[in-house]
Amino acid sequence: MEIGKIVGNVWATRKDPALNGVTFLVAELEDGKKIVVSDSIGAGIGDRVIITKGSSARNGATTKSLPIDAITVGIIDEKEGEK
Repeated sequence: MEIGKIVGNVWATRKDPALNGVTFLVAELEDGKKIVVSDSIGAGIGDRVIITKGSSARNGATTKSLPIDAITVGIIDEKEGEK
């Protein structure tokens, strides 16, 4: 899992039909890299989130067999050592 911050939205009118109704966001990881994530928790711009990638993202209760590689699984309220 990785920590990221939601920095934007992604809209795609043409996509795999299995992805209809799926929300996509742009997340900036702690190393500065930006990735597209599927949102399963209602995250919004500015939220710090926990992201899981790979087969774990594809095998969640709501994502079974969807063609995704990264998904938000938590919104961070606080991180130890930060104020």
